[in-house]
Amino acid sequence: MATETTESTRAEQTDRAEGRVGDSASRPDGTLKVTGEFAYASDMWHEDMLWGCTLRSPHAHAEIVSIDLTEALKQAGVHAVLTYDDLPAAVKNYGLEIKDTPALAHGRVRHHGEPVALVAADHPETARRAAAKIRVEYRELPVVHDEESAVAEDAPVLHEGRDDDHAAHVPHPNIVHRQPIVRGDADAAAERADVIVTGEYEVGMQDQAFLGPESGLAVPAEDGGVDLYIATQWLHSDRKQIAPVLGLPEEKVRMTLSGVGGAFGGREDLSMQIHACLLALRTGKPVKMVYNRFESFFGHVHRHPATLRYEHGATKDGTLTHMRCRIVLDGGAYASASPAVVGNASSLSVGPYVVDDVEIEALALYTNNPPCGAMRGFGAVQACFAYEAQMDKLAAALGMDPVELRQRNAMSQGSVLPTGQVVDSPAPVAEILRRVKALPLPPERQWESEGSPTDVRALPGGLSNTTHGEGVVRGVGYAVGIKNVGFSEGFDDYSTARVRLEVVGGEAVAMVHTAAAEVGQGGVTVHQQIARTELGVTQVTLRPADTTVGSAGSTSASRQTYVTGGAVKHVCELVRERVLERGRARFGTFHPAWDRAALRLEDGKVVTDGGEVLAALSEVLGDELVEATDEWRHRPTEPFDRETGQGSGHVQYSFAAHRAVVEVDTELGLVKVVELACAQDVGKAVNPDAVVGQIQGGTVQGLGLAVMEEIVVDPGAKVRNPSFTDYLIPTILDTPTLPVDVLELADAHAPYGLRGAGEAPTLSSTPAVMAAVRAATGLALPRVPVRPEHLVEV
Repeated sequence: MATETTESTRAEQTDRAEGRVGDSASRPDGTLKVTGEFAYASDMWHEDMLWGCTLRSPHAHAEIVSIDLTEALKQAGVHAVLTYDDLPAAVKNYGLEIKDTPALAHGRVRHHGEPVALVAADHPETARRAAAKIRVEYRELPVVHDEESAVAEDAPVLHEGRDDDHAAHVPHPNIVHRQPIVRGDADAAAERADVIVTGEYEVGMQDQAFLGPESGLAVPAEDGGVDLYIATQWLHSDRKQIAPVLGLPEEKVRMTLSGVGGAFGGREDLSMQIHACLLALRTGKPVKMVYNRFESFFGHVHRHPATLRYEHGATKDGTLTHMRCRIVLDGGAYASASPAVVGNASSLSVGPYVVDDVEIEALALYTNNPPCGAMRGFGAVQACFAYEAQMDKLAAALGMDPVELRQRNAMSQGSVLPTGQVVDSPAPVAEILRRVKALPLPPERQWESEGSPTDVRALPGGLSNTTHGEGVVRGVGYAVGIKNVGFSEGFDDYSTARVRLEVVGGEAVAMVHTAAAEVGQGGVTVHQQIARTELGVTQVTLRPADTTVGSAGSTSASRQTYVTGGAVKHVCELVRERVLERGRARFGTFHPAWDRAALRLEDGKVVTDGGEVLAALSEVLGDELVEATDEWRHRPTEPFDRETGQGSGHVQYSFAAHRAVVEVDTELGLVKVVELACAQDVGKAVNPDAVVGQIQGGTVQGLGLAVMEEIVVDPGAKVRNPSFTDYLIPTILDTPTLPVDVLELADAHAPYGLRGAGEAPTLSSTPAVMAAVRAATGLALPRVPVRPEHLVEV
């Protein structure tokens, strides 16, 4: 799926196209992107800039005995070589929540590819050659690579002296965070069960695989600060982590979003932000850093691999009696977003079903594997794969249709979650299952043996031409998932917007300014749509996202349309009221209709609820502008209890269901996904075409996890496939038809009734594909991604 963003190199960006809330408005950055004129972060240039390079560890766990920079410093064209000892401030570590990640490795390295030293040179190749001349002596240490090795009696402690908020609540220092959830009496409920099924499942490490690698440009400023132009997901969070390590106040670290070539969670943590700034401040020159594809695999976090153990019970009529599960997430060497991922995995581990009696435990480990953090679906993906496999297993044990079983236990508005939270907005789980099942199935394939030629591109194996239909079996599978929207567990989730309305060339023009990172989700289009809707203007100008306006939070958790869209709506309403106040002051004595409360702005005019035009906006504004800046928050959430998991931890839920149709070459173990249909409730489709695009993109990302995407880490915790040669992602030839049925059941608590849409389809697409593969093969298949050797008996 294409990724899109605003162009940070322009002072302002204007679009005169029509498009209000509910319209499929065109993107303001679309033409630039399809013509190749859009400026991504890797396109940035400064005439006297240097190039930065990172030296990374070849070991997963090792003591740093010594570092010799002599030969690197002798390299012609080198301006600086830095190690941990050169960090300018007392603060050396950073992190999203737990400050456990050193800006440069000190004492030891904890994962393969950890940054050890930095080089700035006048040419990127010079920088790379100089980095290769740095001599680091390592003494390898025992590797922690799974739960057994992490909590063993003699396990090396990866982070000694932990004093973070989670440390007191875990039984071992190599456990980052643990969240139990206990509700009802699972033991007593199990006695009522006529059927009990258990399962052990595994999810591999998935990469975000964004096409634009990490890149940024740091420019030293005359005031001793630094201006950083960066592809990121959260400008203000980056600045909060960067400034202490640089020894600067936050106001001296000025950040501007540059063109982002995709994110999916992989840019929520820092990559080279601190490194570029360190080199720029040391050399006094602008420094550009751009990772190549190989380095990108080491430069950002990945989806947590997981092992999951589940038990479900049900009565003969299919009513769920209880659920027990244990979810272990591999967080890798540093905490990143692991605590929040654990919170999601545990609280959503039951799925979109009503189960009164549960025992749940979820935890994340410190290991020497690559750090893992945010990725689309954020803990709910791993849980969904397991609980949906359980639903199919339970349906088979009961002799029931798997969709009927799901519908019988589906939550609805008013249902109570295992955390004790009441679902107080539409939860059309049974309906989206009904809709996706009712969609027409793709026609059965006509094989060559039946007199019809077969396009090998549509078969398992594709252009490798491995089959013409022999040994190919079709299967159909279903899955449904639940995903929270927005930040949870008491986090102060807000966004800031600035809106200005003025007359330019005789026409009222709105300007919208937020710090929201446009990473492809279409926020720039949504902001224009909201401003047009609330202010009745056609022309809307977007200021580039930067830190001169307050925080917009992260572009993650399916929250930006809800929260920053809510902020833009709120501030537009403030501007509208000020415009009407000005109109009343200027014209109210001449027309009594100005005193009405229901006046609105429409098509550049002030009109009554009956459509009477009172004045043009240009007349009301004259030569003056109206501007407002404010924060907007959704309803508060609360932390989950550390022992019982009870609490209203989430603000909103999103639901999606999938039906997968696959064909499997049972002789070679190859899978072709023929169709992957989705039904999803989005509350309100602010931009219908964009919503469908998000659902289709998330669906394909889930397909990738099902059948091909995995970072392979060996028992020594080393990454074996850091390239798109060996890390496979779906191409157009792997992408099936993707029918989408969009429901719009408004959430009364959300702006326009909308519901975050970007993540939910990534949950259920993976288990739907796997359910279809199981149906075709009759195999249990408890692991994703599924590989040919899992499908063929050797």
